[in-house]
Amino acid sequence: MAQIYENNLWGGDESEYYSGLGSHHPETVNPYIAVVSDFLRDFETPLVVCDLGCGDFNIGKELVKYSKKFIALDIVPDLIAHNKQAFKTDHLEFQVLDIAMDELPAGDCAILRQVLQHLSNAEIKSVVEKLYDFKYVVLTEHLPEGDFLPNKDIISGQGIRLKKQSGVNLSASPFNFKVKEEKHLLSVPSPGFKGVLVTTLYKLR
Repeated sequence: MAQIYENNLWGGDESEYYSGLGSHHPETVNPYIAVVSDFLRDFETPLVVCDLGCGDFNIGKELVKYSKKFIALDIVPDLIAHNKQAFKTDHLEFQVLDIAMDELPAGDCAILRQVLQHLSNAEIKSVVEKLYDFKYVVLTEHLPEGDFLPNKDIISGQGIRLKKQSGVNLSASPFNFKVKEEKHLLSVPSPGFKGVLVTTLYKLR
């Protein structure tokens, strides 16, 4: 994943860290921030939020104010070092972490925005087992429009399952994610690409 930022494979200027159109296009970003902000604001006692795969933090920075503590994680050390300098507030913390391999911080709500789609099925299964430690999960995935066969396996990296007319569905095999409630929050067209970005809220207990 470090090569994506080193070589600007998702766009942006050579001097900046840029997580792609999906994290910057207003028609994609603004509705997402609105629905997730509404969810987080609904709690009398703010939640501890873990942003699993925070990227350039263009979206996460808008959600921090609705949390008791906001822990932003990414696997790319230089990106996290940059974010630590660029975004500072008392209850915000950045960590370098591999969400598939490492133990996750404790929290109430996990946010995964277009992260699992880049991982192999084995790595997703590893992440899913850790998601049961949270009460809420807010998941966004890039899915094909219409019917598709979910969870075709890929090699982890820049690409996603869309090229195989597939996408991640945690409820389906081989993940079989067991939750108490599932709520569709948002669907928006993917900017510059085919398919749709679907955001789902899971309540686990």
